Amino acid sequence: MDTRLNIVVVEDHTRLRNVTVQVLTDFGHHALGLSCAEEVEDALGSFVPDLFVIDIGLPGEDGLSLCSRLRASHPSVGIIMATARSDLHDKVQGYACGADIYLPKPVDVAELLAAVSALARRVKMAARSVSVSVADADTALTLHEQTLQLMGPAHNMSLTQHEALLLAALARAPRQTLEHWQVAQNLGHASDQEPSKSSVEVRVARLRKKLALVSGNAQTLKAIRLQGYKLCVVVRVQ
Repeated sequence: MDTRLNIVVVEDHTRLRNVTVQVLTDFGHHALGLSCAEEVEDALGSFVPDLFVIDIGLPGEDGLSLCSRLRASHPSVGIIMATARSDLHDKVQGYACGADIYLPKPVDVAELLAAVSALARRVKMAARSVSVSVADADTALTLHEQTLQLMGPAHNMSLTQHEALLLAALARAPRQTLEHWQVAQNLGHASDQEPSKSSVEVRVARLRKKLALVSGNAQTLKAIRLQGYKLCVVVRVQ
């Protein structure tokens, strides 16, 4: 299995960011360096990440908030937190926000590469689980994240931004399944607020109707009792 990854390094310290990107590149990965969380969304339009290396102490939106947001929208992506904060509470908070590995600064190069290698097999297998085989290519739907266009054998249709975020997250998730809280966050509900169940169900129903029209298949998005929702059609995200 090819374990080379697309890695985004979010670090505001210019020299450290450049060194980290160079180390990862020298090790055979495709690495992209960003200085703040606010640059992430623009970068993802042309760069599909397998893994993030995130500093907690970022200007503007901090690394913990970014980690939580990325975990909701990209459930299978690898996330390494790198920070000078070594307090146990900070580590627990980092894992609670969705980090896979928490590395204290200064990060040893060998430890960083070992952490990346440890996550490489998992994220690659997750990517393969949502890839489309040649036999399925004619029946798969295609979601263009930048234009919010959903294309399929029966129809093409525009999605709202939150519908596109949710559909992309479902397509990338293990077993194409998201929990209720992940669905709510992708639909724009704040993580610190309890979303209305009826509001979530109405918006999911709208997406389900669009999926049915585009695919010509009525069984596209299934509610799983006490868990969340499962995508039942193949969607390629571009």
